[in-house]
Amino acid sequence: MPQSLSEPLKQFIEHLSSERRQALQTCRNYERDTLRLAHYLHQQQVVHWSELDLGRLRRYVGELSRAGLGGRSIARHLSSIRRLYDYLLREKQVRDNPALDVRAPKSAKRLPGVADVDQINHLLNAESDDLLEVRDHAMFELMYSSGLRLSELVGLDRSAIDMSAGEVRVLGKGGKERILPVGRQALKALQDWLNQRGNLAAEGQPAMFVSQRGDRISTRSVQVRLRRWGIAKGADQRLYPHLLRHSFASHLLESSGDLRAVQELLGHADIATTQIYTHLDFQHLAKVYDQSHPRARRRPGQKTEDDR
Repeated sequence: MPQSLSEPLKQFIEHLSSERRQALQTCRNYERDTLRLAHYLHQQQVVHWSELDLGRLRRYVGELSRAGLGGRSIARHLSSIRRLYDYLLREKQVRDNPALDVRAPKSAKRLPGVADVDQINHLLNAESDDLLEVRDHAMFELMYSSGLRLSELVGLDRSAIDMSAGEVRVLGKGGKERILPVGRQALKALQDWLNQRGNLAAEGQPAMFVSQRGDRISTRSVQVRLRRWGIAKGADQRLYPHLLRHSFASHLLESSGDLRAVQELLGHADIATTQIYTHLDFQHLAKVYDQSHPRARRRPGQKTEDDR
């Protein structure tokens, strides 16, 4: 690689480290991204940063996409390149910033994971005398019963749950409060936990769910405990808190078809956020169709036109 490419790059990283006081890992990320571009330019027989124009940069973005990088990764690369060219402009080594008008391709929306109803029932049909398992069972039942976010669960105080009314009051994103119904099985699990909570909770502790130390349980502890719960119960997929929330939303929409109600229960400000579950619902219907419709099913050993 010619010095006319490598030396400005070295100076840019030093600028980030010494003048901008960027963290070491941040500097390494910028160096990795911009060095990849430098090697590409060298392969294209470009010897100076000022020779990178809009067309060349768009072709480079195409190379990144063909190499398997997703939209988010390409966006990060472009951000690094913009930052580099801001520096080169300041140093009067280039006349413009070609990355200003280039956008990364949109990443395909990843559908949230969902556990099927039978698996949820298997995971939650648990009986145990162990104090921590009684607590865990109550937490997981409540998350699935009411579609709570992890932050909402750990933030719950004992006073937020009305056992007689079968309701829980949660504080969601943006400090918005909503009142949610709690199902019969979750109420039973919560009562089992409340009967033993005093053996673990520190005196005066308001949190509904507490750790072994008696203070409010952490989000990390809930994640670890749910993953272990899934392994112990033989779950066929990795369990994480948001999976229970996604499953709550998908199963409710599948049964009711009421998108607005699901939006309210989830606490989504925009119904477009909730509409992701309509795709999940369609996937389920399509799977049922493929498995059940006599003209859709493929008999064992039957070849399709593509197989012939």
